[in-house]
Amino acid sequence: MSYHLIDAVQSIGQPRILVLGDLILDRYIWGDAERVSQEAPVILLRQQSQEDRLGGAANVANMLAGLEAKVSMAGVVGADADSRIVRETLLEEGIDCSALIADSSRPTTVKERYLGSAQQKHPHQMLRVDREVRTPLNVDIEQELLDQILPQLSEYDAVLISDYGKGVCTPNLVAKTITVARDAGIPVIVDPPSSGNCANYIGATAITPNRLETSRATGHEIVTADDAYAAGRRLCAELQLDYVFVTLDSDGIAVVQADGSTELLPTRRREVYDITGAGDMVLATIGIGAAAGITPVDLARLANVSGGLEVEQIGVAIISRDEIIGDLLRGGRATNEKVCDLDTLSRHVEARRKIGQRIVFTNGCFDLLHPGHVQFLQEARTHGDCLIVALNSDEGVAFHKGPQRPIVGQEHRAMMLAALECVDYSIIFHEHTPHAVLERLRPDLLVKGGSTPIVVAREIVEEAGGQVLTLNLTPDISTTTIVQRIQQAQDAA
Repeated sequence: MSYHLIDAVQSIGQPRILVLGDLILDRYIWGDAERVSQEAPVILLRQQSQEDRLGGAANVANMLAGLEAKVSMAGVVGADADSRIVRETLLEEGIDCSALIADSSRPTTVKERYLGSAQQKHPHQMLRVDREVRTPLNVDIEQELLDQILPQLSEYDAVLISDYGKGVCTPNLVAKTITVARDAGIPVIVDPPSSGNCANYIGATAITPNRLETSRATGHEIVTADDAYAAGRRLCAELQLDYVFVTLDSDGIAVVQADGSTELLPTRRREVYDITGAGDMVLATIGIGAAAGITPVDLARLANVSGGLEVEQIGVAIISRDEIIGDLLRGGRATNEKVCDLDTLSRHVEARRKIGQRIVFTNGCFDLLHPGHVQFLQEARTHGDCLIVALNSDEGVAFHKGPQRPIVGQEHRAMMLAALECVDYSIIFHEHTPHAVLERLRPDLLVKGGSTPIVVAREIVEEAGGQVLTLNLTPDISTTTIVQRIQQAQDAA
């Protein structure tokens, strides 16, 4: 996984995002399915507990809050007890509810699930009861919602529309919101309804349909990436979109842009425990990333990560930026991305510390990489979660080793070290000592070879609470002895 994605996540800031759509209260009633009822041939569930969770657009808002966005919720709830639960839960998460309208003519949408267990086995869903109205908002409520949204729209960095087909996202409401937002240069990202009807979303920045929704929207089955590309191009053209994200479950996300360019971003294989909330997480991630100006392809990469983390959880889980960064750090790394400057490395070290990783540091010339170096670095890596190798610049090597050195230039030395699996980062420093690098990074452990009589900058590490460790080197192997043998062979020839 690209290290530049970590920088992208860290640079998001706290954008202001408006979420518009259908709020849902997901209610779970847990109980013991102890016997068959005497009244009818049905299971008797003895209730043990009840849990209420945010769903639909409310869940998207909650996930955005977990990603550290400043979120406002726009939508409609009933004038009932369930609406109070929704509103209070949103407010507890710091979400602005000033554009949340109460409509006494319709109930708050509630999906009530009954889950029963028998003989201490894992509980299974027995029944779901939906309490909802799917008719479009009446014109008065629609106008009240527009009056709340449009005057403040320019204050947002992105608008997300989460359409679950419950009547809030009327054509007039959506069209006016999209027009005002686009005129103000604000991206509008839409998660369309399961029906696949995307006609209301002409002029949006992007939509995020899944495989089935894309098929319903275009009338063509989506099996391959090429199918997704063709559908995405059609949707871009018909709806005047900048790009389309077709989510293809375990196959990843297909990104199609208005210029016709396409790319499939595969997802990493994961243990899937529950797909609930994955679509909302994808929308939230793309939305906060679009607000920060991240490119569409990188938005898809990040959405793959956050959506993957979501399906590894039971039920809907709030995924944090630190969890996304941690997952990126555990992914594969390209060699050229492991060679970085001090500012980038400092940010990555801080990210690793937040997820509890132990940082190991070593430094040296590493001229003519040999088995002794490799063994030393492999052993150093066993003492932590991340190994940083700081390289003396060419000028520094010449200062320490003499004018005939280095034999291999600094860029090539850094690249060869980065190619080792045990090395997480390599960095070139231009001072004669690593003091400045250590002052900035403050590693948990400074590792040096046994031939080093004095560990330079030991005091910096120890004053910061770190440790210094000396490892034995492989005997009779060093760059100096290798150079001497080459020279002796040349003289003998």
